[in-house]
Parts: sequence; structure tokens; C-alpha cells
Amino acid sequence: MGFIDLSQYEPISPVPGCRMRTPFGQNLMLSYLEMDDGAEVPLHHHPHEQGGILISGRVQLTIGDETRIVEAGSLFLIPPNVPHRAVAVDGPARVLDVFSPVREDYAEMANRYIPPVTTSNRS
Repeated sequence: MGFIDLSQYEPISPVPGCRMRTPFGQNLMLSYLEMDDGAEVPLHHHPHEQGGILISGRVQLTIGDETRIVEAGSLFLIPPNVPHRAVAVDGPARVLDVFSPVREDYAEMANRYIPPVTTSNRS
């Protein structure tokens, strides 16, 4: 696998105002999430462990019973089955999430695997 070129992945839209690209391997999934200003990932939970970093923008993030405004560089960990929610505030936001194990629902939405490594994209 190795290197990933996100431009090779068609974005999927799990909720209005959000686009994500979700390359995955055998045991973990990356999710590059772009959120429009005001876009909301509603309160939900799943059996996957989730961690992430806010790359840019500001997000109102709820994890369990705690809500904070997080800014670029903020890291977070969400244990399995803990309710959480995210809303982009004061402009768009970009987030890199990591899931383990792979989220089957996102993998099915993407309906593809990581493109094979070819001679042209090796360095």
C-alpha cells in the first residue's frame, strides 16, 4: 500500500455539507473529512475506536457529556460506543479521523479499495 493520493478517491457525503475520503487497510481506516461552515455530524456512536486531529478551522465537538470548541492542531480520542457530535463553526473545517477496526459502513459507501501501487507512484 504505502503512499495514498487523496485525489484518486471520490468523496462520499455521509451528511449534508460534509465530504470525506476514506482509504483503509486491513485493521484501520483514515477519513479525511471536509466540513462546510455550519455542517453537522449529528450525535451518533459506533463500536469502532476513533481518534483524530483538526487540521484547519474550528469545530464544536461533543464527546460523551463534554462539549468544547476545538481549533487546528487539537487531538481527540473517542472510545467505542461513546456518543459524539461535530459542528463546523466560524467557517469550514478539515479533520483527519482514524478508525479501528475499519468502519464497514464507510467502506461500503466508498465501494472500493486503496488503489494498487504502480510503478508510476513509487518513489
